[in-house]
Amino acid sequence: MVDHQPPSAEAFLNGKGLPAQETPAEIAQEYDLLPKLIPHLDRHLIFPLLEFLSGQEGDGTEEITKTKYELLKHTNMTDYVASLWQEINESNEVPEEFVKKREEVLHRLSLFTEETSRIDEIINDEGVVSNLRSDKVANLKFLEQQHGVTIEMVDMLYDFGRFQYNCGSYANAAHLLDQFRILSTDNDKAASATWGKLASDILTTSWDVVMEEVNKVKESIDTKLFNNPLAQLQHRTWLIHWALFPFFNYEAARDTITELFFSPAFINTIQTNCPWILRYLSAAVITNRNRTRNTGQYQKQLKDLIRVVRQEGYEYSDPVTSFIKALYIDFDFEEAQKTLLLADEVLKSDFFLSSTAESFVEAARHLISESYCKIHERIDIKDLSARLGLEQDEGEKWIVNLIRDTRMDGKLDYQEGTVLMNHPNNSVYQQVIERTKGSFFRTSVL
Repeated sequence: MVDHQPPSAEAFLNGKGLPAQETPAEIAQEYDLLPKLIPHLDRHLIFPLLEFLSGQEGDGTEEITKTKYELLKHTNMTDYVASLWQEINESNEVPEEFVKKREEVLHRLSLFTEETSRIDEIINDEGVVSNLRSDKVANLKFLEQQHGVTIEMVDMLYDFGRFQYNCGSYANAAHLLDQFRILSTDNDKAASATWGKLASDILTTSWDVVMEEVNKVKESIDTKLFNNPLAQLQHRTWLIHWALFPFFNYEAARDTITELFFSPAFINTIQTNCPWILRYLSAAVITNRNRTRNTGQYQKQLKDLIRVVRQEGYEYSDPVTSFIKALYIDFDFEEAQKTLLLADEVLKSDFFLSSTAESFVEAARHLISESYCKIHERIDIKDLSARLGLEQDEGEKWIVNLIRDTRMDGKLDYQEGTVLMNHPNNSVYQQVIERTKGSFFRTSVL
């Protein structure tokens, strides 16, 4: 029995419960998702991930700087790229090619500003805007007849928006691309502009607007690509990855994006094309426990998550999904505790999840406690505290709060150091009723 004792609270807090000879840095490297995420992100969206990585202990700063340089050298961010070159080559001199490119960028910026000044002035005129309708063809005809606006002038907004985006001027890019979408009748360019505006809004952290753009992209995928399933799959994969930015940076988006990811089309995309997203979905569901506890929606999401983790276990697993498997599929509490230790390190090293590590561990402890209490009638406080990584005194307080918050029927015996749980058995009659209700519901859905 001694060999199967869970690590002590002190070991948990100090990381000594981790597998032998695996440091936090090694764990982070083993479960790093960056190589899987990069192919589905725009180069400008990759940059924040590299910035986060450069701040992690044990990572090669020089290698990351070289990666930043390769990532951005084809953009119009000439000054920053030049500074990266200087850092890599340990030089104070700026090569002539960067000076020349900077002059070219400034010249093009001046030309774009001049060529779009007229249409920008027209679009920002309230008198003109008030005469615009939902019919883009009619709007273009009105603007051409009354103000001399041509399709070429409208397209120039698109080109200028892309140029500004490549310069790293994301707010200006979002403004120009939005103006272009209002007027353009070119569906392909309008769709591209929507993606560009979404990226620009993400990089300016305009989260309310980001969520509006996420919905617009989703609607575009559902309606304009309905006859091309392969294109829908690819575009949904991109949207899933781009939506990770508001998912864990904007509290108001958490429920909306969780529901989106669990919708049939998107959960199928995750299972088919990007099963590693299950890490983020698992973290979201677990941390949502504190906000949507005991609601039907949360229970349904948890059941759906367990089902998907079970189905995709052969395809993808990491400590976060393994925690779900250990606790809800295998009912192995010792393994759940071990994977929770690893999951904590994995979350801390993940760009999107680092801020949720503490709340994840807290919520996971609650789930372990609830599951443990549901299947045991007599619980040793010391043993459960160790499984939760808590000292015995903390464990007592934890269990008391848990029983109170979840309204479980339990009695604490301080002298024995145990908790006695009362699990009333449903009568056979009641079980038949519950199963009949479930069968009726499934039949009605079909």
